Amino acid sequence: MITREVPLIFTAGAPGRTGYMPPASDVQEESVDTLIPAAYLRDEAPPLPELSELEVVRHFINLSRLNHAVDVGFYPLGSCTMKYNPKVNEAAAALPGFARIHPYQPEESVQGALAMMWHLGRYLCEISGLHAASLQPAAGAQGELAGLMVIKAYHEAQGAGQQRREVIVPDSAHGTNPASAAMCGYKVITVPSDSQGGMDLEALQAAVGPATAGLMLTNPNTLGLFDANIVEIARIVHEAGGLLYYDGANANAILGISRPGEMGFDVVHFNLHKTFSTPHGGGGPGAGPIVVCKELEPFLPVPVVVKKADDTYALDYDRPQSVGRVRSFYGNFGVLVRAYTYIRRLGPDGLKQVSETAVLHANYLLSKLKPYFDLPYDRVCMHEFVLSGKRQKAKGVRTLDIAKRMLDFGIHAPTVYFPLIVDEALMIEPTETETLETLDAFVEVMTTIAREVEENPEVVKEAPHHTPVGRLDETRAARQPNLRWRPS
Repeated sequence: MITREVPLIFTAGAPGRTGYMPPASDVQEESVDTLIPAAYLRDEAPPLPELSELEVVRHFINLSRLNHAVDVGFYPLGSCTMKYNPKVNEAAAALPGFARIHPYQPEESVQGALAMMWHLGRYLCEISGLHAASLQPAAGAQGELAGLMVIKAYHEAQGAGQQRREVIVPDSAHGTNPASAAMCGYKVITVPSDSQGGMDLEALQAAVGPATAGLMLTNPNTLGLFDANIVEIARIVHEAGGLLYYDGANANAILGISRPGEMGFDVVHFNLHKTFSTPHGGGGPGAGPIVVCKELEPFLPVPVVVKKADDTYALDYDRPQSVGRVRSFYGNFGVLVRAYTYIRRLGPDGLKQVSETAVLHANYLLSKLKPYFDLPYDRVCMHEFVLSGKRQKAKGVRTLDIAKRMLDFGIHAPTVYFPLIVDEALMIEPTETETLETLDAFVEVMTTIAREVEENPEVVKEAPHHTPVGRLDETRAARQPNLRWRPS
């Protein structure tokens, strides 16, 4: 890991130093005074740094080397599936026929792109066990909102829109689930987990009723546990007149093994950037397509890519019951290309192997680490698992301290303090792309930290020690960010 400090670019260089300068233009141009209104002109030129091209390149390359990424080291971020993404997918997304087209082109000039989108939609239908897809949502949370909008439109078409105003979520749900439901105008009803980490059936039965619009759930859930009662859960909700929404954040555990549609779900969103391969983090890029049962197809966002009788492809806007657009144009196209490439490259058997390997890796780590940390639900997990740092907390060391100490070993910290129902939670997802050697190295790091907590807890409490920046005031950084440099 690079530990030396990289100075600010404003402190480097020297007066008069420049990079490449193109020759002066011999074309008559308008003056700045006529191009830019006087109110927007500065009295003086800003004090920009003066550096050579080489200095600039080295500065930003060195900065980039301070960042952690899945291409740099292990990134066991629970619930987010930060796995390595094959570079062939990047090459496919960069092909001129995909990268250099424009959404306003005539349909006949982008038949290849439309064909790719149509086939991707069909693949997602097959993987989910549902009927029709919309590729438009640009992120998982936007997929949630779009799916809830479809559910809402369905109930309104049934004449029950004013009556069905509640959405049920488990207490282990992703935070975006209740947020999306509230944003869609629903009242959120929380149902607790049972002693096995699944949904409490008695509490669910008591929560459903004439006001129930739907249930938002993921299976396996945020604890990394598959709810064996899912068919009964679906029956309870459906008999009450509600619909089931599947949060696809954990779909990396079930590809080719189980299908949400066969579990009883009516709407699914997939995180293409997690499950189907796009480098993500820091806000993007992403894609959150939704897939729905046949009864909900009329309400999908417009336009929908359709295949016509003559085997050409078109964008269908003639959908009077549609919820409308949820994003400009037709979706985050580059992410769609990457997902299509990933699915075609692996095929059905390869996708199944992805999930089987991810589940195997998670259970391997769980078996190795549970002697050193508390395990709130001692069950076979799926693609991820949740440990508790309660044992370390008794020594004065918090989960956040453990996460910071991991940075000293060149490993990105897992998700911490989530789900909220686990005290001092450490949520770990190894994914299928790591080697046995990497998993064993991670075990060694975690056991080393556990021993440090017992023998010298201050080392952990004061971590990180070997990163370019020490521990920040994270609350202040989130609430009062200062991202602008000002000359002293």
